[in-house]
Amino acid sequence: MTLLWSSSLDSKSKTRTVGRNYQSLFVMLVITLVMVGGIGSRLAYLQLIQGERNRELAENNRIRIIPKQPERGNIFDRKGRILASSRLSRSVYLWPLIRKQKSWPTTRKRLSEILEIPEADIEKRIAQVGENNPTLVRIERDITPEKIVALEESQQQLEGVEVDIEPARVYPNKQVAAHVLGYTGEMNDLQLAKARQKGDDYRLGDVVGKMGVEAAFEKKLRGTWGGQQVEVDGKNQILRILGDKASQPGEDVHLTIDLELQKAAEAALGNHRGAVVAMNPNNGAILAMVSRPAFDPNLFTPRISQKAWQELQKANHPFVNRALQAFPPASTFKIVTTTAAIESGKVPSTIVLPTYPALRVGGISFGEWNHAGFGALGFVGGLKWSSDTFFYQVGIRTGGPALIDWTRRYGFGEKTGIELESEEVAGLVADNAWKLKRMKYEWTVGDTVNMSIGQGFLQTTPIQVAVMFAVPANGGYRVKPHLLKDDEDSKNWRVDLNLKPETVRVLRQGLRAVVTSGTGPALNSPTIPPAAGKSGTSEVAHGKLTHTWFGGYAPIDNPEIVVVVFGEHSGGGGGKFGAPKVLKVMEAYFRLKGGGKVAPAKPKPVKRRR
Repeated sequence: MTLLWSSSLDSKSKTRTVGRNYQSLFVMLVITLVMVGGIGSRLAYLQLIQGERNRELAENNRIRIIPKQPERGNIFDRKGRILASSRLSRSVYLWPLIRKQKSWPTTRKRLSEILEIPEADIEKRIAQVGENNPTLVRIERDITPEKIVALEESQQQLEGVEVDIEPARVYPNKQVAAHVLGYTGEMNDLQLAKARQKGDDYRLGDVVGKMGVEAAFEKKLRGTWGGQQVEVDGKNQILRILGDKASQPGEDVHLTIDLELQKAAEAALGNHRGAVVAMNPNNGAILAMVSRPAFDPNLFTPRISQKAWQELQKANHPFVNRALQAFPPASTFKIVTTTAAIESGKVPSTIVLPTYPALRVGGISFGEWNHAGFGALGFVGGLKWSSDTFFYQVGIRTGGPALIDWTRRYGFGEKTGIELESEEVAGLVADNAWKLKRMKYEWTVGDTVNMSIGQGFLQTTPIQVAVMFAVPANGGYRVKPHLLKDDEDSKNWRVDLNLKPETVRVLRQGLRAVVTSGTGPALNSPTIPPAAGKSGTSEVAHGKLTHTWFGGYAPIDNPEIVVVVFGEHSGGGGGKFGAPKVLKVMEAYFRLKGGGKVAPAKPKPVKRRR
C-alpha cells in the first residue's frame, strides 16, 4: 500500500513538476521577446526615424560656427582724410543651445544684469535663429571695458557666452558732417525681412548704414561675412578648426566733401537751426553740407543708451537733413522769375518799371518789403534791391504757365539726383492741375504774383537753391549735385539750359549789384575775390520768425564755389543772417585753396532786411 501510494504519489508528483518547468520557461521566453522587441523597436525608431535629428543634435553639441563680421570700408574726404573708419571692439555672443541647459535661467539673468539688456530681449534674439542653431548669435556690440571685466568675473555663471573681437564703426570728427555720413546700426526685423525679399545676402546681426552716405553706399561699404567652423569640448574650449572662410572687407569711398571746409561751414552756421550747402557750380560736386541740429554718429556704434536717446529727442528733429528738405525760397527765386521773363519773350531785358509801396491785384494788396517802393527799376535794379512790386509786375506779364515751366527747367519740383535719394524731398511746383485737385479751384493771377517772389505754394530745398545759383555762375548749365568723387569731366554732370547770352548777362549784373550796393553788402569784402549773391526772407505762419536765405558765388569772372545758407525761423532777413555766414565759408575756401591763412574781416553793418 505504501509502495502503491508511494508509487502513485510519486507518479503524480513527477507529472506536476514537469508542467511547472515548461510554464516558467514559456513565461520567461515571452517576457524576453517583449523586452527585446521593445528595445529593438526603440532602437529602430531612434536610428531610422529620429537618426538624422539625433546625429544633428550630437554634432551641435560639439560643432559651432563662429561668424566673422567684415570690416566696413573707410570713407574719405576729397583730399584723402578719414571721415569714417573702423576700430577693434569686443562683442558678446551666445550659443543658442545653452537654452536647453539647466543653467540657462542663471546665465540669462546675469547676462542681462551686466549688459543692461532686458532678459526678454535676449530670449527674443535666440528665438529668431532657433535654439538648435550652431551659429553663435551676437547679443551686444562694442561693450565697454567695465562690462568686459564683469563678464570675466562671472565666467562660472555664463555658460555658452563668448566675447569676441570684431570691427566697430568710428567717426573721428564726431558731429562734423553727421548728416552727410549718417550712422550704422544692426538691421531690425523689418529691414532684414525686406532685404531677404529682395534676395540680398543679409543675416541677423548685420550692421548696415542707416542714413547718409553709410546707407547710400551700403553695398560698396559692407563687405562679406566670413566665419570658422570649430569643434569644442565639454567646457566649450576649441579643440580644432574644421573650416575657415575669411571675411572680405568693404570698398573704400572717396567723397567730394572737403573736411576743413565742412568744419568752417559748421562753425559759420553755429547752433542755428538750418542748413549750409557749398558746391562747385561747374560740376555739382558738394564741398560741404551742414544741417542743424546735428548728432554724434558714434552714439550708434554700440547700442545707444536710453539716456543718450532721450537727450537727442530734446533737439528739434536732429536726424532730418535740412539741406534736403523743402521751404519757400523767397526772393532768391527772383533768379528764376528773371529767366522766365526774358527767355519767354514776354518781358524785354531792357524794361523799366515803376515800383510802389504796394500793388493791388484781383482785389488783394501785395506789399513792397520796405513799404515805400524804390522808384523806377530795371532787372538789375530789381535784383539789387529785391523789389517785390517790380517782380509782381514781371510775373504778371510773364504769366503762370511760362513761370512754372522755367521753374521746372531749373530742377525745382523733382529730386536733384544726389546720392542721398531716400532722404531728399522733391519740393513742390504747383500748377493749375495741382490746385484744382487739392483746392478745387483754378490758378489765379494772385498765385502767379506770389510765385514770382518765391512765396505761395512753392517749396524748394537748399540743395535745389544751390543748383539754381550755379546756373548764372557757370553760364547757363543745370548741374547734378553729387557726393561721390570721381574723374569724370564736368560736362557729364550738367545739362545746358540754352539761355540767351542776354539772360545770363542780366542775371550776373543783378547778382553782383546785390553785393556791391544792394541787400548783400556783407559779401563785399576784401577777404575774398569779387562775389555775387542774392538774399531772401520767407513769410511763415503768424507768430513765428521768418525763414532766411542767402546764396552767392565767387569769383565773379570764373566762379569756383556756390554757397547757400538757410536759416529756419532765424528772423533778421537773409542779408543780415545768411550773408555773413556765406562770407565765412568763402573765406575758408579761398584760404584753403591758397594754402595760406587770411584773417577774416568784420562784416559791414547791414541795415536792409532783404
